[in-house]
Amino acid sequence: MENIYQHFREEEKRFIDQTLDWAQQVDMQYTPYLTPFLDPREQYIVESVIGQYEEVQINEYGGYEAAERKRLYLSPSYFEPEQKDFDIKLAEIRYPKKFADLSHGKILGTLMGSGIERNKIGDIITDGERWQFFAEGAIMDFLLSSIDKVGNISIQLEETAYTDIIRPKDTWEDRDVIVSSLRLDVVLASAFNFSRQKSKELISSGKVKVNWNETERPDSVLGIYDVISIRGYRRIRLQSIEGKTKKEKIRLSLGVLDRNS
Repeated sequence: MENIYQHFREEEKRFIDQTLDWAQQVDMQYTPYLTPFLDPREQYIVESVIGQYEEVQINEYGGYEAAERKRLYLSPSYFEPEQKDFDIKLAEIRYPKKFADLSHGKILGTLMGSGIERNKIGDIITDGERWQFFAEGAIMDFLLSSIDKVGNISIQLEETAYTDIIRPKDTWEDRDVIVSSLRLDVVLASAFNFSRQKSKELISSGKVKVNWNETERPDSVLGIYDVISIRGYRRIRLQSIEGKTKKEKIRLSLGVLDRNS
C-alpha cells in the first residue's frame, strides 16, 4: 500500500489510522463496520483509504439525499446494506413557533451540552419554521428523555418517521473561482469577494472554522471537501480542483451554502 499519509495533513494522521483499523477489520474478518457521522472531509479521507482495499466497499447514508454529514457502511464487496443497517433516526423539535426562534447553532449547542459527541449527530435541518435533526439510533431514547429546552425555550423532542422529513430551505450553490493558491485567506477572499487583509483579520480574530475546528492560520492549505465557515457569512465547501489557467492560477469549484445559523 502506498504511503497514504503524504496526501493529507499531519493533524489528519490519527483519523487515517482509525480508518485503516476499520478497513483491516472488514478485510480480514469479513465483518461490516458502521462509522459514526462523518463530515465531508472525513468521508473523503475514508474513501481514499478504502480505495486501497479491493475487497472492501463503501455505502453511505445521512438520512436524506442531500445530507452533508453521513454514516459510512464498510463491508465485504459482496454485501449490500439496507437503509435500516445505518441505524439513523429522525427527531423533530416542537416549540412555540409564534413566540420563539431557534437556530442551527443553538440546537447543536444544546445537543452537545447534553454530553453527546458531535459525531453521534447528523444534519440539523429546517424549512424556515420546523426543525429536525438526525442522530444515531442508539442515543435517540436518551435525547428524547433528557432534552426539554433549547436555551431558555421550552421544547419537546419527538421521534419522526422518514416519511415526514421536511424539505430543507438550505441549498448549495455551485460557484467557480480562480485563485493564486490554496491558502485559506486567498480562497476566502475570492469566495466572498473581499480583500486578503479582511480575510486575514477574520481568521486571526477566531471567526473562521475549517471542518468545524477554529483556526487562526491564514496560510493553512485547503484540500478537497474541506468545509470553511465564517461567523456572519455563508459556508463554503471546496468541491474540486479543476486545473490551472495559462497564468498558472488554480481553478476551483466551490459549493456555497446560505444556512440559517
